[in-house]
Amino acid sequence: MKLFEALGYEGDHQFNGLNGHRRLLFYDTVNERRVDVFVGRFEMCHTWPIAARLSSAEKTLPLGDLLLTKLQIFAINEKDQRDIFNLLHGHKLTDDDEGINVAYIAKICAGDWGLWRTTTMNIERARGATQRFQLAPQDEAVVLSRLDDLRKRIDAEPKSRRWKLRARVGERVQWYEDPEETG
Repeated sequence: MKLFEALGYEGDHQFNGLNGHRRLLFYDTVNERRVDVFVGRFEMCHTWPIAARLSSAEKTLPLGDLLLTKLQIFAINEKDQRDIFNLLHGHKLTDDDEGINVAYIAKICAGDWGLWRTTTMNIERARGATQRFQLAPQDEAVVLSRLDDLRKRIDAEPKSRRWKLRARVGERVQWYEDPEETG
């Protein structure tokens, strides 16, 4: 909290007071920026542990987790899709944290049907949105190829027993959370 205040951010005192054990919000009103800080685990539409992964990358979350923070959004918007495209265009799919770790993404999704459902739905939504972003043909080809490869890898990963049981219920029961947002 002291770091963000020293950087000129204001904490959302009410939100942080109620949720500080798992999530904090800070605002830079001068530059119209908001920073979400997750404590121990990422928790929005879907939840997964991130604390142990923080040491995997030097200056940010590992790219696989960063991509998942976008793919896990049920009500995805244009900015989130643009972020997905930028990540996929700028970074190769890998089996380690040197790139976008598809082995990690596939494993996380294979253990959680809800995360799998939202992630695969957003991969398809992103595929359908590529024309809207008017990418150069070679850039569009890179993004589409990586979206396809990511989907194939997720689908090929053996699913957990928990995943299979939840899959039986399917979309009849809501599988995602509506994240708490402040105005």
